[in-house]
Amino acid sequence: MNKTSVACLRPAALTLAALLACGAAQSQSSVQLYGLIDASIGQFQNAGGLKTKRLDSGNMSTSFIGFKGSEDLGGGLRAGFTLESFFLVDSGGASRVPGVDAFWARNSNVYLSGGFGLLRLGRMGPPLFVSTLLFNAFGDSFGYSPAIRQYYNAPYGTPLVGDSGWNNAVGYTTPKLGGLSATLMVAAGEGSATARGPNIGANVLYFGGPIALTAAWQKVEAQGTLGRGIAAFPGFSSQSAYQVGGSYNLGVAKLFAQVGKISTDATVDVDTTNIHLSANVPLGNGALLATYGTSKIKTAGVAAEPKSTMLTVGYQYSLSKRNDLYAVYMSDKYTARTNGNTLAAGVRHTF
Repeated sequence: MNKTSVACLRPAALTLAALLACGAAQSQSSVQLYGLIDASIGQFQNAGGLKTKRLDSGNMSTSFIGFKGSEDLGGGLRAGFTLESFFLVDSGGASRVPGVDAFWARNSNVYLSGGFGLLRLGRMGPPLFVSTLLFNAFGDSFGYSPAIRQYYNAPYGTPLVGDSGWNNAVGYTTPKLGGLSATLMVAAGEGSATARGPNIGANVLYFGGPIALTAAWQKVEAQGTLGRGIAAFPGFSSQSAYQVGGSYNLGVAKLFAQVGKISTDATVDVDTTNIHLSANVPLGNGALLATYGTSKIKTAGVAAEPKSTMLTVGYQYSLSKRNDLYAVYMSDKYTARTNGNTLAAGVRHTF
């Protein structure tokens, strides 16, 4: 009996991680446990909302734990899986928001990859979300990034229907060709009461030296767990969104820009235009981060055009490759609402 088999028989090893590792060790080329823990403390306030002092989980980067494995099938073909669950550092819940997400709600899919590209089946982030997080200085920060908040997480306005993760999805990514790649994703509605049909999304990414570019598009007919629900738009038929973005690394600073539009087809059509500008400036043992974003809403037949304006500045200090500290200030304004001001500091650990 080999060492792996002996380890799998030991009662002390029968945890979830050990069971996955023991079973996978005999059939997979590699299995990895990984994740991220993020916690911040401070004063938080959305536009029009009350000031609250609290400890929060996942504001700079959503806390999660994951398992992934792959097997080399020969001839350049590889099969694998990804299982990732959100969790709340402050309460221990397995969700982004208490009691909302299923356990494996971040990514839950199997894949085949090879010379043809990458084919995935399961739950995964749509291409528009990937483009949004890649082309702003605060990345996928649901708490502090104006780009992520105005597309996906603002408690007002018209963030996207469809959320940042799609169920029942099939995704295909091309091989990279001279820094260029593309992804196409389709998510089945499967007859849900909140689905009129499939969701479809695509993006193109280019990375070449100091320059990076993207174009992304999606059409959504099935709502997601978070984000705006279909019920917010009486007579909802579908929602389309597009975005173009770019970045340029000057060495002394990396600059980002995004422009996008969300068009909702309903009894009363609604169009939202988003613009985001940001910068990442290396400073000391870290970086100064800043992002400014506007989101302007036009409702058919309505003269008023409410506007969301957000500005976030912060400093991220690296303690090591796996640990960093950060401090942020965010100004959150929305037409006819009192201004919101957030001031917080936090710590992230990746493993």
